[in-house]
Amino acid sequence: MPERVLVAVAWPYANGSIHLGHTAGAYLPADIFARYHRMIGNEVAMVSGSDAHGTPVTIAADQQGVSPEDIYAKFQAEFLDTWERFGISFDLFTSTHTRNHTEVAQDMFLRLLDKGYLYTDTMSQPFCTNDERFLPDRYVEGTCPHCAYDGARGDQCENCGRTLDPEELIGLRCRTCGSSPEIRETEHFFLKLSAFEDQLLEWVRKQDHLRPNVKNFTIGYLEGGLRDRAITRDLEWGVPVPVEGYENKRIYVWFEAVIGYLSATKEWARIGGDPDKWKEFWQGECRSYYFMGKDNIPFHTVIWPAMLLGYGSLNLPYNVPANEYVNLEDQKLSTSRNWAVWMPDYLDRYDPDPLRYVLSSIMPETSDSDFSWAEYVRRNNDELVATYGNLVHRTLSMARRNFGAIPAPGDLDEQSRALLDEARETLDETGGNIADCRFRNALQSAMRLAQSTNRYLDSKAPWQAVKTDKADAARTIWTSMTVVNCLKTALFPFMPGSSEKVHTMLGLDGSVESEGWSWDPDALRPGSPLPRPKPLFRKFDESLIEEETARLGS
Repeated sequence: MPERVLVAVAWPYANGSIHLGHTAGAYLPADIFARYHRMIGNEVAMVSGSDAHGTPVTIAADQQGVSPEDIYAKFQAEFLDTWERFGISFDLFTSTHTRNHTEVAQDMFLRLLDKGYLYTDTMSQPFCTNDERFLPDRYVEGTCPHCAYDGARGDQCENCGRTLDPEELIGLRCRTCGSSPEIRETEHFFLKLSAFEDQLLEWVRKQDHLRPNVKNFTIGYLEGGLRDRAITRDLEWGVPVPVEGYENKRIYVWFEAVIGYLSATKEWARIGGDPDKWKEFWQGECRSYYFMGKDNIPFHTVIWPAMLLGYGSLNLPYNVPANEYVNLEDQKLSTSRNWAVWMPDYLDRYDPDPLRYVLSSIMPETSDSDFSWAEYVRRNNDELVATYGNLVHRTLSMARRNFGAIPAPGDLDEQSRALLDEARETLDETGGNIADCRFRNALQSAMRLAQSTNRYLDSKAPWQAVKTDKADAARTIWTSMTVVNCLKTALFPFMPGSSEKVHTMLGLDGSVESEGWSWDPDALRPGSPLPRPKPLFRKFDESLIEEETARLGS
């Protein structure tokens, strides 16, 4: 029976371009996962959007002397272009700056308030006497009291992952002017997180399918005790607090943005012509997967589940396959130092599939990994070009040159049958790994099949057999083509563009996606014409390594 799957993907701040780390951490794994589930016939909603109200947006606006809306609009358009060019197949990529999101966020706020999970209290907050305003969490920085990292933000330490309040920071300073702010009292609404501590511990301990890093971090976080957190701030940009007397305050982004998964699903349902469709994904039988980097774990395994429990009648996350970090040339990615590979820049110069392949092969599922341009060139040349691309091109070229069409296999020998059995097992293994969010293993199993098929071709040498035993050559080439037809399906979630090219070069109609996650060994009909094959990938010159490395940090 088909299942419903909600693929909820981290919301990027609309203040800068997507880079390689974002892509490997959340967007590519989510896309691989969603493409696979669509192919096996499951009903998928893959949603996300721009986080338009985060303080990084207002900071960028202050720095550039424009409005936050100008910043948000610019990057919302850029994100959509990046997803289209890189092949990230969102069912909806929206933003938090919509009327729909405002209504859903305010409804969540009021429901929690009505049920006694929100209350008002005064809190100490930094006030910059130089700028004459209260400073939101990301407008301040200092030294983390837990790990001594200098440069921790007022909401979270990027180094150790602990959530923070600004007054906890040592050596607190204003990010815009550098002065030491005063701590003043201001009234805000608080979420009663402490009310959910036992419930959340009981829930997460039962989630044996969570990755160990996610489960262990969450249990440790909860066992450390939950404190109530303020969910409003003295801001002008964001979702208004829907309570009389608080018109000058806004719902704070860490509370508001996670509601975007719900609001985006509602928007997607309405756009699709069935406004109640969202209920099937949030109140019915559905597994929800949240894709993000490890710094977002507590927001999705503690805070968002607490909000859902408080609201009532909404599904908790099924899995949070949070990734670790991708470093760049053995250094931590740094946007401030321009130590990053920016996706729009990459896509202006290269095809998407080589990067999709390389990032999938180093995906940081259990530990940090490293991207280097040397490894990019090596994997492209040695694996995509020399292994997979060469298999496709030489197989189809021999078929067209020697037979003019798909050859007839005749009776298969033991070696050919064994390869077809391996292909069948590989498709099952690849699918199982993707379903379990083990994307590196899935890709490796598919590439092992490509290697096996190359070895099969080398041992059978149809380029020689065609001169003395054309039937044997036909059998070998048909078998290799049939495995290539399987590989295009196994590799489609990872490299959809190249898989569609293989589909066309095999002379098949329709698309890979429309065929589903299936493989018919008899799909290639003998005598069917074949178009002239073209190289699937291009080989890179070694000079690319020096050229691209020199761009970093410039």
